[in-house]
Amino acid sequence: MKIMHLRRFVALAEERHFPRAAAALGIPLAALYSSIEKLEEEVGHPLVIREGETRLTKAGELLLPEARERIAAAPAPVARPAGPSGGKARASKGKGRAPVVKGQPKPYKKRQGR
Repeated sequence: MKIMHLRRFVALAEERHFPRAAAALGIPLAALYSSIEKLEEEVGHPLVIREGETRLTKAGELLLPEARERIAAAPAPVARPAGPSGGKARASKGKGRAPVVKGQPKPYKKRQGR
């Protein structure tokens, strides 16, 4: 079982509400739903009753203490290093300058009459 899935399950078990748990974790609601579904597939039993008020099933109640133990025993998540400041350099989207050829007018200017 992935620690990430267990953390999300514990947050859901504490909040008993999918949108509040997703907001507390700082993740999209769809990511929370998919994490819980993957955990349910791995365990082989439904962990949460989604109808009406969200609550844990018997399997979910049995998994909760074990999930907390595994989270406590796991190493702390590694913080990602901050990326370099500034943005990525981009090439100009304009046409640029055409090469100068003697005797021919520039492509964007009209020829002057004499």
